[in-house]
Amino acid sequence: MQDVSIIALFLFILFLLLGTGVWIGLALLGVAFVGMELFTTRPVGDAMLTTVWSSSSSWTLTALPLFIWMGEILYRTRLSEDMFRGLSPWMRSLPGGLIHTNIVGCTIFAAVSGSSAATLTTVGKMSIPELRRRNYPERLVIGTLAGAATLGLMIPPSLTLIVYGVTINESITRLFMAGVLPGLVLAALFMAYVAIYSKIAKNYNPTPEPSMSLRERISNSRFLIPVLILISVVIGSMYLGYATATEAAAFGVIGALVLAATQRSLTWSTFTASLMGATRTSAMIALILAGAAFLSLAMGFTGLPRGLANLIASWELSRFELLMVLLVFYIVLGCFLDGISSVVLTMAVVEPMIRQAGIDIIWFGIFIVVVVEMAQITPPIGFNLFVLQGMTNHEMTFIARAAFPMFLIMVLMVFVLIAFPELATWLPDNMRAAVRPTG
Repeated sequence: MQDVSIIALFLFILFLLLGTGVWIGLALLGVAFVGMELFTTRPVGDAMLTTVWSSSSSWTLTALPLFIWMGEILYRTRLSEDMFRGLSPWMRSLPGGLIHTNIVGCTIFAAVSGSSAATLTTVGKMSIPELRRRNYPERLVIGTLAGAATLGLMIPPSLTLIVYGVTINESITRLFMAGVLPGLVLAALFMAYVAIYSKIAKNYNPTPEPSMSLRERISNSRFLIPVLILISVVIGSMYLGYATATEAAAFGVIGALVLAATQRSLTWSTFTASLMGATRTSAMIALILAGAAFLSLAMGFTGLPRGLANLIASWELSRFELLMVLLVFYIVLGCFLDGISSVVLTMAVVEPMIRQAGIDIIWFGIFIVVVVEMAQITPPIGFNLFVLQGMTNHEMTFIARAAFPMFLIMVLMVFVLIAFPELATWLPDNMRAAVRPTG
């Protein structure tokens, strides 16, 4: 009963602060401060200073601003235009046609960005005008873009996986490798949905594309080669054990700068804009992580995580039942918080549960990312929905309905992961031993 009252107090203070417009990071610090004052005799100020400093000075965390900066540089170059020119000749002959450029484009850009919002904005600016001009169904254009943009949370470099790894002190490199195959499978499920929809929908009647020879297709593919090389360098260096995630991020930034320079789109204004954009995003996430670290410490002193873990253990749930409870929990939480906040806010309580249940911590990272992806397209706070509303001027209800099939496909992906856990564990388990665990 005491645990319930403590939880109620924590939640009341948290939502009170969030409801008054306080930043999430500061709200987490405020909740932890009040909890420490009320339920412990520890010196709160000293504990807060120590925790904030230790969470902010983590070497692993340096991968975060570097990957964000890499995505920001590419976001401000002509990459999106070149990507569409390189992809469209190959996508046009697939069942569903050029709609697949949304999915494949998001998959490729996710592998150099790590951000769902950056992926959505970049690919959306590229594809929406082109697909509208070719008379593709608006609902499918919007829906596939909303769903496929969430791949930025899973396919490395994933900012959410970096935050998850830092929060539970797990190797970022192993988590990145775990996200590759599930990300590709999820993209394949999206593409299968488009193919089926194009065959059964009566309103699917896009303007036919002019014929193109194999030589012309190969010629246009040259626009994709630079970004594919960049992806190979970043992911391959981690998989082969030549670089940790932080070192791979540094390679990625250098590669992005070189790519932008060869495109002749690297100007002083784009350079400074990318640097400031990365600084703002990194500072926001670092503040959230610092607040979450202090909240975890405060909750640890109250004994709340251990008490909740013991309570759930007393229910004697099977692994599957526990995962279903967490699935529903994160879907509901995702309706009100963004993905990174959901992860850092809950790990202090959830981590002991999953370890006690014997669930692989790497596999659970991919499970939680898939569920957090759903939060990006669920109203009322689905971030991708807001971005799409600004880009298309559609009503929120229209965008949410368009994205709903993608939500169901992600639910299916959760069950695929449960049925085939090797999707998430095979690559990390087969990485070269040279990979250093600090990655």
